[in-house]
Amino acid sequence: MGAREWLGALSERNFRLFFIGQAASQIGSGMAPVAITFAVLVHGTPTDVGLVASAGLIPVVVLLPLGGVVSDRTSRRVVMLSADVLRTAAEIGLGVWILLATPPLWAFLVLAACVGTGLAFFTPALTGIVPEVVSAGRLQQANALYGLSGSVAGIVGPILAGVIVAVSSPGWAVFIDGLTYAVSVVTLVLIRIDWVARPATASILGQLREGWQEFWARSWLWVIVVEWSLCNLLVFAPYFVLGPVIAKQSLGGALAWGVVLTCEGAGAVLGGVLLLRWRPTRPLLVATLVSFAWAWPLFALAYVAPLAVLSAGAFTAGVGVAIFTTLWNTTVQREIPTELLSRVSAYDWFGSLVFLSVGLALIGPVAKAIGLRVTIAGAAVLMIALVGATLCVPSVRGMRAPPIGERPEPATRGGLGLGD
Repeated sequence: MGAREWLGALSERNFRLFFIGQAASQIGSGMAPVAITFAVLVHGTPTDVGLVASAGLIPVVVLLPLGGVVSDRTSRRVVMLSADVLRTAAEIGLGVWILLATPPLWAFLVLAACVGTGLAFFTPALTGIVPEVVSAGRLQQANALYGLSGSVAGIVGPILAGVIVAVSSPGWAVFIDGLTYAVSVVTLVLIRIDWVARPATASILGQLREGWQEFWARSWLWVIVVEWSLCNLLVFAPYFVLGPVIAKQSLGGALAWGVVLTCEGAGAVLGGVLLLRWRPTRPLLVATLVSFAWAWPLFALAYVAPLAVLSAGAFTAGVGVAIFTTLWNTTVQREIPTELLSRVSAYDWFGSLVFLSVGLALIGPVAKAIGLRVTIAGAAVLMIALVGATLCVPSVRGMRAPPIGERPEPATRGGLGLGD
């Protein structure tokens, strides 16, 4: 099978530029947690690390809906470009500061907030711009390639940052992170998209309401968003917080958990490769079914299975999450009217981030009260229940992908019954 059939989306100039820029910035995003953490810990405490992480997250949660409105009112390319200029300046500035002196805590907090603000506007614009930079027949492939680059960056970025910190200074890692955003800036400048101004017929609040009505009118949309928001709260928070604890107690420590996360990343790479060519006719049915895979690593953790069993489960879950993410993004981009796409995406991201933040804050006290094993096993059971409930919704099972090369006309919004 020719490379064009697997990588045809990259033959289109706009998407090729988009892919290069986002692949670079995703590597930077993978570097950032390691780089910033070790930079703070030079003279700070673990509490300071938590404060800096919160300073980056709070603007994202607060400003995401506004980011969706702005991205639907103006050129998404310009929104992304502006956000990346802000993030480039923040990261390069912080990196230089670390190399020349010792920044106070407030500097880390302010610059983290700048990066979070950029992300709040960048994320909804990103979802909306993908259909604008690639032909309709290659939309799923474009999403798969973007997901692939993220999966690879999730493996390469932390390793690269760790090596740089080990041999030199955290400041160089932060500085290079900023340079990756600069690559994105350059590629976004070079992209050419014919953008027609959308006249604002309502206030910002009115447009937020319009986006919410569009979101709520499609049962397949809000049901899956609710499912994954609850998964973030009840499943993924326990997995990522308690998994390292169990690895330390019973599996050999940090190295074992690193193996698990690497296998998960490798699985995500395979899932992305599969969707370069495979186009399921019922994308949401497939996306929901593969989500059952997360029960494997959760049960393996709960019952302290051998590392090989846990790693195999993480690999399978990685395949599943890559398939879900690609099919979900492609379906949303196909089914939601272009002029509302960023606002709908913002509500999706908002629910996920809020619930994940709450879950990360509460899982420690919950595990202390009922025990690690019960908490993790309960998360596995809840995952199965949530996926099973989603499969009961007819609009999830019945959603069909259009013929290759076609973008469906937006469906007429109807009632809120689960059969819509």
